[in-house]
Amino acid sequence: MGEIKKHQPVKLIIGFIYKEKAFFDKAKAQFIRKFGPIDFESREIAFCHTDYYEKEFGKDLIRSFVSFKKLISPRELPGIKILTNKIEKKLSHRSHRRINIDPGYIELSKLVLASTKNFFHRIYLNKGIFLEVTLFFKDKTFQSWDWTFPDYKTPEYIEIFNHIRHIYANQKSLMEWNLNI
Repeated sequence: MGEIKKHQPVKLIIGFIYKEKAFFDKAKAQFIRKFGPIDFESREIAFCHTDYYEKEFGKDLIRSFVSFKKLISPRELPGIKILTNKIEKKLSHRSHRRINIDPGYIELSKLVLASTKNFFHRIYLNKGIFLEVTLFFKDKTFQSWDWTFPDYKTPEYIEIFNHIRHIYANQKSLMEWNLNI
C-alpha cells in the first residue's frame, strides 16, 4: 500500500492569446496583484496554428506565456480557471472576448492545463473545471500526446516550458535545501 503524502507546490503558468497588447497588459497586471511577481515572460509569438479565435479576435493573433515566482497548490487550479474566465469576461466588448487566458501548471513530470470542456483525456476536478495533462517530461524535454494542441507541440513552446521547468526545479532544490538546514 502506498503512503499518502502531501502534494508538493507547483509552478503556475498562464498562456494568453490576444490581438491588442493592451488587453494582455491589463490581464497580466491583475494576475500580478493576485499571485505576485512574474519570474518568466515569453516574447510575443505569432499564434498561427488554428483559426479558432479569428472570428472573435480577428487575424494576426499573439501568444504569450508567463510564470510566477510564488508556487501554488495544484488544488488551486479550478479557482484560477474561474478567475481567468472572469477576467476574460471583464475585458470583453459586446460579448466578444479580446483575450483568451489559459492557466495551468508545471511540475517536474508534466505540464497540465485547466479547461471548462470535458473530453476523453480530461479529468474532472471540481467547480466545472477539468484537468488535462498536455505534455509529459521524458528524455530531458517535454513530449506531446496525440491530443496535445498543435502549438504546444512546437519546438518554440517546448523550449519555453523546459525553461520554466528549469526555474521550478531550482526553486524546489532551494526549498528542499532550506528544509534541511
